[in-house]
Amino acid sequence: MRPAAAGEGGGRAVVPDADPDRPWRGLPAGRACVRRTSLRLRLVIVFALVALTAAASASGIAYWLNREAVLQRTQDSALNDFRQEMQRRAATLPLRPTEEELRRTAEEMSSGGVGYGVVLLGERAKGKPIAGVSDPDRFTMDDVPQELRAAVNERQEVGDGNAYPYHLFWQRTTRDGTPYLVGGTRIVGGGPTGYMFKSLEPERQDLNSLAWSLGIASALALVVSALLAQAAATTVLKPVHRLGEAARRLGEGELDTRLRVSGTDELADLSRTFNSAAESLQKRVADMSAREESSRRFVADMSHELRTPLTALTAVTEVLEEEEDGLDPMIAPAVKLVVSETRRLNTLVENLMEVTRFDAGTARLVLDDVDVADQVTACIDARAWLDAVELDAERGLMVRLDPRRLDVILANLIGNALKHGGSPVRVAVRTAEDDLYIEVRDHGPGIPEDVLPHVFDRFYKASASRPRSEGSGLGLSIAMENALIHGGDITAANSPDGDGAVFVLRLPRDASRTDAEQDLRQEGGGEGGA
Repeated sequence: MRPAAAGEGGGRAVVPDADPDRPWRGLPAGRACVRRTSLRLRLVIVFALVALTAAASASGIAYWLNREAVLQRTQDSALNDFRQEMQRRAATLPLRPTEEELRRTAEEMSSGGVGYGVVLLGERAKGKPIAGVSDPDRFTMDDVPQELRAAVNERQEVGDGNAYPYHLFWQRTTRDGTPYLVGGTRIVGGGPTGYMFKSLEPERQDLNSLAWSLGIASALALVVSALLAQAAATTVLKPVHRLGEAARRLGEGELDTRLRVSGTDELADLSRTFNSAAESLQKRVADMSAREESSRRFVADMSHELRTPLTALTAVTEVLEEEEDGLDPMIAPAVKLVVSETRRLNTLVENLMEVTRFDAGTARLVLDDVDVADQVTACIDARAWLDAVELDAERGLMVRLDPRRLDVILANLIGNALKHGGSPVRVAVRTAEDDLYIEVRDHGPGIPEDVLPHVFDRFYKASASRPRSEGSGLGLSIAMENALIHGGDITAANSPDGDGAVFVLRLPRDASRTDAEQDLRQEGGGEGGA
């Protein structure tokens, strides 16, 4: 009788490892979503994720390697000892052992300090099995999986690749939450079949301790990585924050803003580039401001110098206009042309001086309480437009505005509607909360879509073929400036029904607050300039 060689059959597991107590099971399936609100937080998260991934990978690999090594060492030691005990003790039993002999032999096999229980199966007669158990409270045949029994009892074909009909098989199983190693073999040539049952609880406890240690190490690595990320973020983001603050000040007009440059890294190069760009921008803005100031002074001086000769020309044209009926018919058309062009030139000079005041920031509001209906009526009546304009306004609607500037706005909007739109022109007044709305609607062909964005541009005329039309191209621009100085605005659009254009003037019902804010801004600007 010869026992099966453990080396030939050992390690051939019948069922895969089904140990449910792996430490990595039960980890959360997903991560809580973190709102990324700043570059610092993103850096910390990236560092933490990298450290966590590296630590988890290293810990997982280390745990898996140690687990396999511990289990393999315990398994090989127990199976080899069991194989030797089967060869040394069970093989010496008689072919028909008694139950007492099987029990005593099983106890002897498990009493060597190996820590496993033994069950020996024999036959007292053919077809009448008997069993000897080393510790019935610890291990019986009921604990042996059916798959392992079938594998142990299955006779293998003997050939060149297989010298023995029976081999030693093993399987890991779990009972009451405790992992066990179960192995079995039988004596070749006749004799008892033996099963061993060894608890792997000490190994699991050791592996759990290892898992806890690796988990603590991973947590420490995560904390350290977060601290390092915080330090790195502070080192990197401090210059970036200074750069952002400098860019903000530069955008607010502090063109002398510069960064302190230290080091030779990329951030230092970025600071040098910013300083160079700021210096170039400051120089360019200074040059543009000087040219703009020169142009504004030129227009103001030119307009001022033109007023004296224009006053004389206006007086002469008025005299010529009074004597128009007595002039030679050959001269009368020339006189009419001189009169109209002189008036046009006078309007242009006045408009240029008004624009110059807006550009220089010297335009001021002279506020008064105004009845809107009376103001609109006076504007229309002064220009003899009563027959061509329909007014929809309730009397008694009082607002606090600059009457002269309101008259300029209305004159430009209504005059533009009469000149380029179609009669009748309708003016409607309404209020909403703290704002006053005056709508000027005509019944003309409307405004071409490509012209709408430019109607308030200076010197812009919709038709390039009429460069010498009666208007100067400044009226709507001046109207917009007067609306803006009140804290309002003007919008231009075509009527939704396709019948004419619609201009809507929006002004605050009380411009006192706007006027006070402009005074404060002007004082602040003056101090900054000084």
